[in-house]
Amino acid sequence: MSFGWKYQATHEGPRFKLAEYLKALTAILLIAWLFKGPLRLDAYNDQLVYAIVALLFAFEVLSVGKWFGVTVSGVVFALAKGFFWTSIFLFFGQWLGMSKNLHDYAGTAFAYAVVLVIAGLLLAKFDERRLDVKVEGKAYEFNGADFDGVKLEGNGKAYPVKFGRRKVGWVIDGEVTVRAGTPLGKITKKLLSPVIVWTEEDIAGRKVPADPDFVRRVSGLVNPDRLYRDKKRASVVDLGFLKVYEGEGFEYVKLPFIEVIETPGGEEVRIGPMRFREGNPEMPPGDMLTIRELRNGFQLTRVGDRLRIQTDEYSIEVDGERVTYRSGNEVLSLGETVSLRSGDVSVSVGRGRAKIRIEDVIISAREGRVRIRAGGRTYTVEDPDAYRLVRKKAKEIVEEQSAELIEGLGIDRALLNKRVKELLDELMGYIG
Repeated sequence: MSFGWKYQATHEGPRFKLAEYLKALTAILLIAWLFKGPLRLDAYNDQLVYAIVALLFAFEVLSVGKWFGVTVSGVVFALAKGFFWTSIFLFFGQWLGMSKNLHDYAGTAFAYAVVLVIAGLLLAKFDERRLDVKVEGKAYEFNGADFDGVKLEGNGKAYPVKFGRRKVGWVIDGEVTVRAGTPLGKITKKLLSPVIVWTEEDIAGRKVPADPDFVRRVSGLVNPDRLYRDKKRASVVDLGFLKVYEGEGFEYVKLPFIEVIETPGGEEVRIGPMRFREGNPEMPPGDMLTIRELRNGFQLTRVGDRLRIQTDEYSIEVDGERVTYRSGNEVLSLGETVSLRSGDVSVSVGRGRAKIRIEDVIISAREGRVRIRAGGRTYTVEDPDAYRLVRKKAKEIVEEQSAELIEGLGIDRALLNKRVKELLDELMGYIG
């Protein structure tokens, strides 16, 4: 597993970018001070120390609010960290050429750090109530939004949702329709108000009068325990500050200080500015987006080029050109391998192979050979034409049944039995 430093803020606001640049500048000045002799900077010894200490405080204070928004306790903890790093620097500096009068302040700086940590812990009690998901009592005009392939159409009012002082989403009161393109076609769903959109993008227009009763009603619905009370094993969770996505060969978990990505190509764990990587994991190119009905079962989530749509009746997961549709015990997969499964029925077509199973009938084709098991007997056909016929018919069956499945009608057993009987009749001609 490799290790590396990543000087990139999670939130790309100008203040946080400046904090990251100041961290890099502090590191450069530390190196310059360490090699001040060869660099002929001995005459500027004290000035370099003052500059390093100032930068330690500067980037800590500028980083306040990166994860939870600016709070009083956050500022106090930032000052405590500044004094702590200063005490470490001044203490060990005595063996690296630091003047004694500066080194003597190491104990004082450490004492300040301890006292400020205690003060920060006490003040955090007042900030705890702010570190929660809440709907703001402000309303803005909503006239639709486009999230690069996922569209929200309609109009109404958008209310900001905040975690601490950081905006993590919006609650929409009004008529909303979501449209998303998939390889199965365009998914269109009219959503019932209220609808929550977990995104840091700005989707609001001008400020309009708010409805206090609406804010009061939805505030309870946005509570994380209510949202996921019956879905403890949910494979997709998006609360703005907490993101979980588990898909086919892909896992993505993001907390305020931690981000974990696991793919077949490898995995990566980020803890603050540190990054641990094994292999070459697929990195999601964009942030996570979730659109969810607060009173019903619809939820759409996108992370990178992956898209999952969940309703009370079905779910669709898209990964590039690969699509998986599930409804009850019926599963349709489209991609390099095309397959349809439901109880004792399965049809699959892959590279160089095909298989059809319905009750006690099994027809498989591979490498120019066809094997048939029906009525308690087994037949083998060595014929390229029969092999191509099975692959062609299997693909036609999947395409024909998938249309019914996506419409919510389920597998048409009568039609499936008819198609399999037609195929068996044609294959009997090769057996003679």
